[in-house]
Amino acid sequence: MNDYWFCDWQPSERWPHYTRANAGEVLAPPASPLGQTFTWDNGTIIGWRDGYIRQGYFTENEMSEYRPEVGGFFGGFFYINLSNVRMQGVRNPTVTIKDLDLAFFGDHPDVPDYEEHPDDVNEDLTDGILAHMGWVMSATEWPEVDDAKERTIALRSDRPDLKSMPMEAIVEYARSLQPWLVETYNTHCVAASSSGIAPGILGAVGEAIGDMTVPMKCITGLGDVDSAAPSYYLWDLSRTVVKSEVLTSAFEEGISDLLERLEASDSSDAIGFLSSWNEFIFNYGSRGPNEYEIIADSWETDPTIALALLDRIRLQSDEENPSERHAKMAQSRVETVEEVRGKLAELGNDELSGQFEAALVAGNVMVFQERSKSNFIRVINEIRVAFEELGNQAVNLGHLSNHKHIFMLTDDELETYVADPAAMRVKLEDRFAMYEKLKELEPPFFIKDGIVPPLSTYRKLGSEQVESAVAGDVLVGVAGSPGTVTGTAKVILDPTDPFAIEPGDILVAPLTDPSWTPLFMTAGAVVVDVGGQRSHAVIVSRELGLPCVISVTNGTKKIPNGSQIEVNGSTGEVTIL
Repeated sequence: MNDYWFCDWQPSERWPHYTRANAGEVLAPPASPLGQTFTWDNGTIIGWRDGYIRQGYFTENEMSEYRPEVGGFFGGFFYINLSNVRMQGVRNPTVTIKDLDLAFFGDHPDVPDYEEHPDDVNEDLTDGILAHMGWVMSATEWPEVDDAKERTIALRSDRPDLKSMPMEAIVEYARSLQPWLVETYNTHCVAASSSGIAPGILGAVGEAIGDMTVPMKCITGLGDVDSAAPSYYLWDLSRTVVKSEVLTSAFEEGISDLLERLEASDSSDAIGFLSSWNEFIFNYGSRGPNEYEIIADSWETDPTIALALLDRIRLQSDEENPSERHAKMAQSRVETVEEVRGKLAELGNDELSGQFEAALVAGNVMVFQERSKSNFIRVINEIRVAFEELGNQAVNLGHLSNHKHIFMLTDDELETYVADPAAMRVKLEDRFAMYEKLKELEPPFFIKDGIVPPLSTYRKLGSEQVESAVAGDVLVGVAGSPGTVTGTAKVILDPTDPFAIEPGDILVAPLTDPSWTPLFMTAGAVVVDVGGQRSHAVIVSRELGLPCVISVTNGTKKIPNGSQIEVNGSTGEVTIL
């Protein structure tokens, strides 16, 4: 293997620090060449840059037109540009670098220190940033994102018959979707970048009244979180399975050919289930593990992934209904808000009371964040299914041995490839073999000072030896979602293999993205290795009413699988019992 992947970027001299924090949530394995160049280099990254400019943090010409410095790919792995993100702390008078670092990294010990660059401070941007802050603290709805939701749903409804299209037309269709990546990630960048504002203000309120649990309690149970919607649907579907002897028996025979068996059945229960299942896949099939990466299967391209999740959820008792848990969290939020208002009134601090009310409104951005992400994911999946069909056609014509090899192309090779698909067969096979080797490596969490270590220095994935925690040990992370639960720790590294987790077990994961959300339905609590206050694990745990602790460094290595642990989502402590 070469020391550098052929798609790698050059690190920025202006903003030289990069991190896998949050990046690992959206792209855990290395990016495929087509995934990186088609969906990121020529789509997503551009929308990201535009979103930063839209919020007032950068001038129009401050970042590059091609591969702007908001992120980067090194060793095939995706990174967020930490130095660039920190401009929000430098240029926004209401946010500090310390606040940003906490939101991104929690308590991670290796965060590089901030060193000021002569061009960092730009007071000409202040008015625009404050105007954006005013919008965040007053917006109760965002029609632009709601409209994009309807239009991206229509993309699925209006999808052409890809199987009947020639290869050139499939590429043309995929190219028509690239502007959608720019548009939807623009709004997602705005929401994601702004989602730390409410917790920051609420933290100051909590400090003033002597209760540091205020931030999480006041942004728990917000409701209408799009990434949680598939879980609610699966819950309802699981109750249908539980009530039917025909469906329960079918699931107990296994899920590998479950849909085929049900399709061959004349049972009304089977027919009704298939109708609901098809509706689920149509509405939520864009989701799946590593869903930002087009080589990865979604629930649509591999339904067994979602069926495996449903198979776990059906084992839960009716008392675990997530809607009821959410209702309890929402009521707790209402009670906390009233309690805080009373304490602030006692203090007689009108300014702090006003900030508190503004922060409550700013919490809506977390809902916007998940909705804008869902819009983006729908576009990603439309591109995925187009290239899946391109690969299938190449296999049928004898030009590829594996349809996934199509994702070893780069954006600028597509038209050349479809003109003569036989010519690149060996090159794509060689790239795929190298790509599979990349997936065995563990990238560094930080790239500092623009120094990218060669691939030969990367550790093998899972090779790091970490001493296991023992009874009595307390692992300290960051409080994510309130509550205390005791249960059996189940360390899960792959959301496509959920069978190790039983109802009430505590999910211990390296990180989570929306494909993990149905596993939350089975879990009694959630612990993750990395993540900040605006990470997916926190937002969904609060929606579903689960205690959650984030940023437990090496938690998946330290917490013995099968051990009894106590998770305190209010203090951020995980105790081995």
